[in-house]
Amino acid sequence: MVGELMRPGGIRSRDRGGCRGAWGAGYSGGILETTMANNLSPPIDTRTAERRELRFATLEDLERDIDRIIAADAAARLRITGNWTPGQVLGHVASWMSYPYEGFPIGPAPWFVRVIVGWRRKKYLDEGMPRGVRIPGAKDGTYGVEAIPLQDAAARLRKAIGQLREGERPRHPSPVFGEMTLDEVTRLNLRHAELHLGFLHPG
Repeated sequence: MVGELMRPGGIRSRDRGGCRGAWGAGYSGGILETTMANNLSPPIDTRTAERRELRFATLEDLERDIDRIIAADAAARLRITGNWTPGQVLGHVASWMSYPYEGFPIGPAPWFVRVIVGWRRKKYLDEGMPRGVRIPGAKDGTYGVEAIPLQDAAARLRKAIGQLREGERPRHPSPVFGEMTLDEVTRLNLRHAELHLGFLHPG
């Protein structure tokens, strides 16, 4: 999610606090997302790919769309217009939804990135995130994109949704936004889900 919020060039930062990821140099924003596992065809440019325009007002809206995706996949009518498998999409959204409670895989962004993104905080929370941006230093351009069966990914996502619904205050600050309220974390994750689930078309 971090890379979807900011498009810095050549950002460098040391790994802090034992985090597994770092802000590396040579970052070029607005490029392609990770290629689908074992997909030998050229990656799809997700900046221009067809995508559903989704708006999840509540966590329940997100859950209903998960149900539609699973039903469409079971009926062999789920259409994919991005680079990731349905399991990767739901697993990725679940991972980032869990990070405020389990810890983020990347340290804080450089201070000037946090300032610039901070100016756009309300826009991202209210209107959504840009497409096809990679996190500098991340092997796959972002985190939480491991290949996983759809049903397992859906179970992980529903568990993460339940954690937000329980109302527990986030324990770890965002790498770019810093401390966030529960409402802000919920809205940010709904915008993130809209971005990625939009590439899955239940029909």
